[in-house]
This record gives sequence, structure tokens and C-alpha cells, in this order.
Amino acid sequence: MATLNEGEIRAGLAELDGWDVVAGDRPAITRQVKVGTFPDAVALVVRVSYEAEAADHHPDVDLRYNKVRFTLSTHSEGGVTRKDLDLAAAIQRLAPPTG
Repeated sequence: MATLNEGEIRAGLAELDGWDVVAGDRPAITRQVKVGTFPDAVALVVRVSYEAEAADHHPDVDLRYNKVRFTLSTHSEGGVTRKDLDLAAAIQRLAPPTG
């Protein structure tokens, strides 16, 4: 699977809210989600885990009380691929932006 360049990544994220591009040796996309409580955050991670497992694509997850940061990169390809954008869309469906 081919990696996407920064323009392709930004175009793919244009339809998704709250995602940022992480530049560097291994480009990635990231989004932080804030929920009501710690159990809500854990439940979100569990819901995302089922989507990720079904896609055979697993995000890096950082859980801090009621905040969860998802970082996506296709490690085997060394950057962002279509799989990352697809999983980002699934995460967005599970945790739509608020406000």
C-alpha cells in the first residue's frame, strides 16, 4: 500500500474534523477526543479497538483520564496510507466532534 504525501493526507482529512498531520521521519495523523469521564474514555478505546481489529490496523492510543489521543500511521509502510484515513473516519463516527 502506497504512502500518501502531505497534500493527499490533508485532502483526505478535509472531510474529518479535529485531525492534525504529524510531520517527520514517520508521518502520522492524530486527534484528541475529550469525553465525560474515565470510564467513557476506556469505553471509547474499546469501541475503537473492535473497528481497528476488523480493519487489521491498530492505532497508537494515549489515554489520560477523560482524554484519548489516537495516532495513526501505517508502520509497515513508514507513513500515512489510505488505511489510516479509513480508520480515522471510523473513529470520527464513534466519537464525533462536539461543539
